[in-house]
Amino acid sequence: MPLGLGRRKKASPLVENEEGEPIRAGLNVAGMDGLDGGVVGLGEGAASEGLPPPPNSMRPRLIFHTQLAHGSPTGRIEGFSNVRELYAKIGEAFGIPASEVMFCTLNTHKVDMDKLLGGQIGLEDFIFAHVKGQKKEIEVFKGEDALGLTITDNGAGYAFIKRIREGSIIHQIQVINVGDMIESINGHRLIGCRHYEVAKMLKELPRGKMFTIKLVEPLKAFDMIGQRSGGSRSGSGVQLGTGRGTLRLRSKGPATVEELPSAFEEKAIEKVDDLLESYMGIRDSELAATMVELGKDKKNPDEFAEALDETLGDFAFPDEFVFDVWGAIGDAKVGRV
Repeated sequence: MPLGLGRRKKASPLVENEEGEPIRAGLNVAGMDGLDGGVVGLGEGAASEGLPPPPNSMRPRLIFHTQLAHGSPTGRIEGFSNVRELYAKIGEAFGIPASEVMFCTLNTHKVDMDKLLGGQIGLEDFIFAHVKGQKKEIEVFKGEDALGLTITDNGAGYAFIKRIREGSIIHQIQVINVGDMIESINGHRLIGCRHYEVAKMLKELPRGKMFTIKLVEPLKAFDMIGQRSGGSRSGSGVQLGTGRGTLRLRSKGPATVEELPSAFEEKAIEKVDDLLESYMGIRDSELAATMVELGKDKKNPDEFAEALDETLGDFAFPDEFVFDVWGAIGDAKVGRV
């Protein structure tokens, strides 16, 4: 049976070793009845056009506790519907500009990419905000095609380093660390760029030449100075948070309080995330979760392809990728993953 994807443009891999991983950004929360045991979801809206923020009367009444990661009193924030608003609320709580917030981690003040605030926030999670610290400018000789970086973004205009591959060019430069925000490359300012744009620029830098990269590291507490982490593969833990439920990020429509993912969904999401890395050069557990959600009730690959077109058409997934995702979802249903 034809898959019916001829209307799509083929998507070439964005990157090979310089991967891009987007953070889901919106938090349009509605339908908040039954929070106990539920999950609340966030959407992607900060980096692309989407639904307007809900009216104040529909915004979540959830209250989250937060601190600055390098040390501060505890603040309480509520009433935000996307990542930009979250950063603004953090700024208000601590009397700093929202633009100073680089990214947030959940339940740890350390620069732990496994705890990065991404597609989900547990209803009882503690939010730690990492703010701008020291600026640095480094000249790098690109002696190999791949630099060994994985890039992500915060959904609000800052791309930063999520992982450094051991033994890579960048791994040899001790002043470049996981969590560093990429401000510019060869004088080209990157504030406002998405993860995949930055990864593509790094990949296209000519081999055998020097380039200059300007970075901003997160402000560190005393016990964090001297740390360096290579980061870890995402996808090993799709769920974030230790609370009774999770705040789920969505690319379109309101966020919702949901049941925690089933064992089938967890396995399928992890497999689809692996396929995203293989075909597209990105890892994104929330995108994988959306694809699983779209496919789990479909009867055939054509229905699944149509659902992808309607919801995620901008990605222009290759036909063979869609077939493999459909197969992965099917395998998970019968326990073959």
